[in-house]
Amino acid sequence: MALNAALNAEAKKTLLRKIPHGVFICGVAEGDEVNGFTASWVTQGSFEPPLVVMAVRADSTSNGIIQRTKKFSLNVLAADQKDLAAVFFKPQKAMGGRFDAAPFSLGELGLPILDNALGAVECELVGQVAHGDHTVFVGEVKTATLHRDGAALELGSTGWQYGG
Repeated sequence: MALNAALNAEAKKTLLRKIPHGVFICGVAEGDEVNGFTASWVTQGSFEPPLVVMAVRADSTSNGIIQRTKKFSLNVLAADQKDLAAVFFKPQKAMGGRFDAAPFSLGELGLPILDNALGAVECELVGQVAHGDHTVFVGEVKTATLHRDGAALELGSTGWQYGG
């Protein structure tokens, strides 16, 4: 039985924007270059092994780096770190410049971990689905660094919208 129903674009947009999202900084590294971007389409995917799932714009520089290096970090921001998220939210042409405003160190897998975030995990890529305008990456958590505990930044509290 074929579905011939038309998609109500406004209803779709409104409903998909109701899906709650955190705001994370994904870090990547290739050679001496580090880059990072704001990621909000992120979720946990498995307890054992520990997996995270993240969608990344297909045409982004960082997408290519994840494909080539097979790893990424996810930095968890505190609820009051909207300004830090904004540094990584804006598109930029050059790689690495965002980290000038955000002190970091490299984790055990050589990925950027923000000093002022709540903490970060470093992941090895174990799966991906390329479909549509984003690639869905599945990463196995290999390291975890906790700087401090606290409430995490959520997209709804920023006034920003990404989705729909």
